[in-house]
Amino acid sequence: MHLLAIHFNAHDTLRVEELAGALTAIAGAALFVGAMTLFARRFGQLLAGAALAAAGVLLVLAVRYGVHP
Repeated sequence: MHLLAIHFNAHDTLRVEELAGALTAIAGAALFVGAMTLFARRFGQLLAGAALAAAGVLLVLAVRYGVHP
């Protein structure tokens, strides 16, 4: 028997999916700003990469352990 350590109800699943979407939007904005300005390129890429990685992990958790209403 396996113990499931992560469990989301319908409200938590929706919240995590919204957070993943918001992180994706932040990553897009960081890539846009990094491409427009010369000095923000490295920081924009760093922020975008971290936000996309976090959004991907949250999306996988929401899809795998979440409840779809």
